[in-house]
Amino acid sequence: MPKISQRAQHMPASPVRKLVPYATIAKQKGIKVYHLNIGQPDIETPETALNAVKNIDLKVLEYALSEGNIEYRKALTEYYHSLGFTDLTPDNFIVTNGGSEALNFAISTLCDDGDEIIIPEPYYANYNGFAGTFNINVVAVPSTIDTGFALPSIEEFEKKITGKTRAIIVCNPGNPTGYLYSREELQKLAEIAKKHDIVIISDEVYREYVYDGEQQISMFEFPEVADNVIVIDSESKRYSMCGARIGCLITRSKKIHDAAILFAQARLSPVLLGQIAATAAHKNDAEYIAKVREEYTNRRNLLVELLNEIPGVICPKPKGAFYCGVELPVDDSDKFAQWLLESYSNNNETVMVAPMGGFYSNPELGKKQVRIAYVLKQEDLRRSVELLKDAIEKYRTEFGLN
Repeated sequence: MPKISQRAQHMPASPVRKLVPYATIAKQKGIKVYHLNIGQPDIETPETALNAVKNIDLKVLEYALSEGNIEYRKALTEYYHSLGFTDLTPDNFIVTNGGSEALNFAISTLCDDGDEIIIPEPYYANYNGFAGTFNINVVAVPSTIDTGFALPSIEEFEKKITGKTRAIIVCNPGNPTGYLYSREELQKLAEIAKKHDIVIISDEVYREYVYDGEQQISMFEFPEVADNVIVIDSESKRYSMCGARIGCLITRSKKIHDAAILFAQARLSPVLLGQIAATAAHKNDAEYIAKVREEYTNRRNLLVELLNEIPGVICPKPKGAFYCGVELPVDDSDKFAQWLLESYSNNNETVMVAPMGGFYSNPELGKKQVRIAYVLKQEDLRRSVELLKDAIEKYRTEFGLN
């Protein structure tokens, strides 16, 4: 039998996708599954992006430049200028196959085997997977649901810094919690990065989707750490084009950029068709973004209100992204999520959620929590919460939790 590497054996399963086989079996039985587990919006991709691909006028689908084609990098530059970062040029951008590859490039560029990255948790589960791939240790700083998953005290970060610390990763607004970091919180992180000469990797892929008149604060807004910041961006959620697989790594540091470009060259090129679609999507997109933001706001308001009406459920109101970190009155969210797909249905319908244990370095911290994505239309969200309420009651009865 072939030998499997230790790296592969230690690769964590995705809390978002690991239950897919159970959902597939449920669907084969004729059960409708409402997918609250994955950040795949049902929002339509901009027509400009779709038409750009439909009307493509190329004779050869050739390699793109390793750093990304200039037309798309110019579009990104104009977009970032509109955010106020007028010093950025196309040379600050490396186009990647989704934000995931940008994260891989960032980690690969900064870290060697055994190095450490500090991340406030719960965090996007793939941070763990990316770090594990390169034998890098994630050092977690836990936040709690009772504070709405606010940034832990800066003293807690300071305690975790060692000679092996290379970076701090933040996701703003956050996946899986929807938490939106304040300027004051980010200022403290900037001060730590400067003091210890470490890098802030700021995952800002949900930048457009913040609510209640709030504004997302980019790590690019702190000039004192201009050379110590990598921003990760993606078109997947901004334009509901997850399948296009287009993201980017952005940095003002020429040293970091020149190192990261070597990884980009090694993988040859980012997706050509995705760049064509993304370039078109950025043209005159203000109306699209505003409309989608309004829809997510309404979905969030409905979902949070209905969830908090269920006895024993705790759901802080997120200020951004399209996720809620939710505590349920169950004994084990992994067991409950699988039970929903294997053993529960109401009128041949059930729901799929993402257990939060996989979003923590210590799964016990998320044992009673799930991530719910409000990426479905409002009537589907309403029905999903009805099913969750009924399922919780039946689960608690079946397993003697009442």
